[in-house]
Order: sequence, then C-alpha cells, then structure tokens
Amino acid sequence: MAEKNEPRHTLSEMQARQLANVTKTAPMMSSITPRWLIAFLSWVPVEAGTYRVNKVAPTRPGTRTVECAPGEEVELPEIYIDYEEKPREYTLNAVTTTVDVQTRISDLYRSPHDQIKEQLRLMIEKVKERQENELINNKAYGLLHNVDSSMKIKTRKGAPTPDDLDELIARVWKEPAFFLAHPRAIAAFGRECTRRGVPPPTVTIFGSPFLTWRGIPLVPTDKLDVKDDKTNILLMRTGEKKQGVIGLFQPGLPGEVQPSLSVRFMGINHKAIASYLISLYCSVAVLTEDALGVLENVNVGQYFDYKRATDS
Repeated sequence: MAEKNEPRHTLSEMQARQLANVTKTAPMMSSITPRWLIAFLSWVPVEAGTYRVNKVAPTRPGTRTVECAPGEEVELPEIYIDYEEKPREYTLNAVTTTVDVQTRISDLYRSPHDQIKEQLRLMIEKVKERQENELINNKAYGLLHNVDSSMKIKTRKGAPTPDDLDELIARVWKEPAFFLAHPRAIAAFGRECTRRGVPPPTVTIFGSPFLTWRGIPLVPTDKLDVKDDKTNILLMRTGEKKQGVIGLFQPGLPGEVQPSLSVRFMGINHKAIASYLISLYCSVAVLTEDALGVLENVNVGQYFDYKRATDS
C-alpha cells in the first residue's frame, strides 16, 4: 500500500535558501605560484630603461701589474686598468596586456566583489608569472641563456647527487646565494640524499621552509622546464656590490601600483567597454661570468625502493 504524502508544517530548506545570503570567495587561480626567484633576487632601479655593465678588459699575458717587496733598483710597473670598449647594455623588457570589462557588468554585479578589481588582480598575477618565466627563459637576457660555457656542468649519472651540487658550488664559490630548481628536481635531490643517509637540512626563509645543501637554500620554481624527465639546476650569487645576478626595474611609472608595475585606464569605447592597460618592465643582468652556474641533464625520474631495517 502506497504511503500518503503528509503535509509539511515547516519551511523547507530549499525555500529558506532563497532568503539567505551565500558567502562567496574571490576567484581562485591554481596557476599562481610563490615566484620565489623575484623575492630572492636583489633589484636595482634603472634610469631611462637601460642598464650598462662596464667590465675590466683582460690583462695581456706577461704584463707586470703589482710588485711585492721590489728591490731598490727595480723599476715599478707603470700601468692602468683598461675597460671593455663595448660594454653590454640591458634594456628593460615590457610584459604587458589589457583588460576589458563591460561597464554594465561592473555596475550591476559589483558586490560583494568588485568585478574590475578582481579582473585586474588576476591579470596582474598572470603578468607576474610571465615576468618570472622571462627572467629564466628569455633568449636575450634570461638566466638559462646567459650562463658562461665555463660555468656549465653535467650530472655524473643523471640524477642530481650531493657530489653534483658540490661541483656546482665549486664553480660558483664566491658567496653563492641560492640554487634555483624545479620542485621535481629538488625532490629528486632529496631522494638521492635519503638514499645516502644524508637528508638535507631545512631552513625557514620568508616564513616558508626550504631544503638546503651546504647551507645554501634550494629555491623551487616551475619555470625551469622538465622535458622527458630532464631539467636544469641553477646556482647564483646575487647583489650589485657582490658582482652577482641582479634584477632590473623602472621606478616611478605613471599609474604605478607596485614597483615597475602600472595600471592605467584607457577609456570607454562606443560599446560601453572599459579598457585598462597593465604594464610591467623588468630584466635581469649577470654582472660577472662566475656569478651564475648551471647543472645540466638533471634526471628527475629516478626512484628507489627503500628497505626497512627488519628486511633481510
């Protein structure tokens, strides 16, 4: 016998939700990363968008420069320091885009989240992600394309071992600041350390934990590509005074919202669409050849089966 539908004596949940306010988050975007490279670099302001790196010309072989405890009749060398005649100049690169918003949308649907503000926020995040990618991979000034041939080494057996990182440190031995590697490369190095019974220590920087090797932090970035389980690990010295790697930016831009990042209103067209221009100017310079080294041919796809102490 079929059950009879009993009449309701209270308000249903579906009906009640029609009068309730729903708590809504701002738009989330999974492609946003910490962009640690930008935080770890030393940044130098640039005038007129150009930075010139003057260098000392190589000394001619056999040239006497400085004497130590010369004899009474020894003539002291008469010399001067020569400079390169054509120093390299870095011109700031523009990472730019526009954001279009229908004014009807921004007028009617502005609460609890401002549509224009959220569109600009998300696009700025995309611009900053592209900035970090260019700092590493740009063919003109990117770090990967500006490593001197004498500062390039390859892994001994594919996987990044402690010996490989020690060899890289031996190249960039003058006050190295940090390694830069893909998270998978850092994980592969951790596996090699665990296999050898020398787990790398952890240090907290900017409120986040980082693995270290020989006291040097391994900084993760997904902008170092992994292809066929192969990638690269960079090691650099930073700072202008240390003749290291530096980031370049242009201060005082019109409409500047952050250093070297500006947002400018471009107007509203005849279709009632408002446009905003987002511009970010940046570059990176390697001041001396020994400030940047790379470990190439890093295999991140090697794993191990660890035996327990009870296993025979």
